Amino acid sequence: MNRWIFALPVAALLLFGLLGAWRMLNPEKGDFARVSRAAPEFVFELKEGGEISFAPPPGGETVAVNLFASWCAPCEAEHKYLIELSKTHPDQLVGILYKDKTEKGEAFLERLGNPFTHVALDPEGRGGLDFGLTGVPETFVISGEGEILLHISGPLDEASLQKVSEALGAPRS
Repeated sequence: MNRWIFALPVAALLLFGLLGAWRMLNPEKGDFARVSRAAPEFVFELKEGGEISFAPPPGGETVAVNLFASWCAPCEAEHKYLIELSKTHPDQLVGILYKDKTEKGEAFLERLGNPFTHVALDPEGRGGLDFGLTGVPETFVISGEGEILLHISGPLDEASLQKVSEALGAPRS
């Protein structure tokens, strides 16, 4: 009888280990909901000339920032949702071309359409690291005060598009 008492902690540890492994192997879609942390102070060069930073965003308006690359298949798959978002929230969508050549990014946007008000360049990936990027595509909604309100890891879909749209606020006309 006493031997079973020693097995209980081992069984509990095994159960918690299995539960943890299951959660790691089956995470919820990369939606970190409201993260409320400061946007990075990194200054990005704009493709069209000039610079942009998101701490706070230009004009003090809430913006969605999408990190993408021409070599990224999921970026191409989510592009239709970015086009839709740019129609409902004009001037609130900024793209960051991540670890890519400007010419390839331009060709990508020319082929699929350019939903972005501005396209920032991050050829070495330093700005993406400051955001906490784990891999493209990722979308961040940043308040006018420079706080990251929402972080969507992975390509946008209908559900995440709705969350981004809600975080951006009422559509502008």
